[in-house]
Amino acid sequence: MDTKIAKLALEDGTILTGRAFGSTGTRQGEVVFTTSMTGYQEILTDPSYAGQVVTMTYPLIGNYGINLEDLESAGPSVAGFVVKELSHRTSNFRSSGHLSDWLAQYNIVGIQGLDTRALTRKLRVQGAMNGCLSSEVLDDVELVKMARACPKMAGLNLVDRVAPKAMYSWVDGYNSKFSIGARNRKPSCNVVAIDCGAKHNILRNLVETGCKVTVVPPTWSAEQIRELKPDGVFVSNGPGDPAAVTHMHEVLRNLIGQIPIFGICLGHQMLGLAIGATTFKLKFGHRGGNQPVMNLKTGRVEITSQNHGFAVDVESLKKTGCVPTHINLNDKTLEGFTAPDRCMFAVQYHPEASPGPHDATYLFDLFSKMIETGHSPTAEEMDEAQRRVGAEVQKLAGPAK
Repeated sequence: MDTKIAKLALEDGTILTGRAFGSTGTRQGEVVFTTSMTGYQEILTDPSYAGQVVTMTYPLIGNYGINLEDLESAGPSVAGFVVKELSHRTSNFRSSGHLSDWLAQYNIVGIQGLDTRALTRKLRVQGAMNGCLSSEVLDDVELVKMARACPKMAGLNLVDRVAPKAMYSWVDGYNSKFSIGARNRKPSCNVVAIDCGAKHNILRNLVETGCKVTVVPPTWSAEQIRELKPDGVFVSNGPGDPAAVTHMHEVLRNLIGQIPIFGICLGHQMLGLAIGATTFKLKFGHRGGNQPVMNLKTGRVEITSQNHGFAVDVESLKKTGCVPTHINLNDKTLEGFTAPDRCMFAVQYHPEASPGPHDATYLFDLFSKMIETGHSPTAEEMDEAQRRVGAEVQKLAGPAK
């Protein structure tokens, strides 16, 4: 294992010293934390983490190695990776390599040996802040200066870093015997997915729900999308400040009310902006697989997977005629809304999980139902979809012992 010294400097002057792993070099970005206990590979390859130095709060990382089945994109998007302890050994029959070697292949700098609990506590109290991670520059003053020179996340458009440049088709559903929720439905509708940094598991869920999926870049116009004659439009997750992706606001304004639309995470935020709501930056964001969300229409609570640093302002949303459907039970921020008269709904969290619980996969069924009926989801339809998916998951999980 590499014993090269590395340092992480925060913009407030904090210096943390550890050992490098993965690649070597100097990286800058917003330092954030995730509370997920497993799923480090999915987190690393989630394009929404572009421009961020991600801290894992679980203390031992890398113990089950890396495999090619659990990638959420072509490769890691993070600016840097912070762990308490990097496992020396990998122990999983699916493992095809070590985490450190895999990160080195993609030129990702990691640091281990830090007190990630103390770092997380600092970020929770003071808020996410910019940092500089380096195995080359070890001068504390210079590192802090570099951290402070890093652009703030607010106002930053990072979608172009991770979005595709051309249209492509997505045909894969769940192809692993370890996946739960595989349905093998035949395509019954055409969906255009606007890829602002979409996770593969979102596209898999759309296929499993019975969608023929055509993926297009966020640079496309509303006219180009309409030419594909979609039955529905999906707007994906992605990195950065939603208010900075101004082209997408105009595109969505020209599609809302004409085609059924479903948005997740950044898609949720940009749909909110397109209809006239506002967004704001959260103090330290929601990142992890244990976020409680209440469905206001059914009264049910979902434990959800989340990764976002911005949110839609509830009061500004209500002025647009849209209706909040989900709230976060930790801080009461908006987690979902619907436009009853415009055939549209969106959620802030990640119903596709990866990693995380599967409580919210019913939302993909609701999208399919909305395309079929031509109206936004009702409380009855939400309740029915939740019950059906819950029964499917329970059947796959087997009887309680």
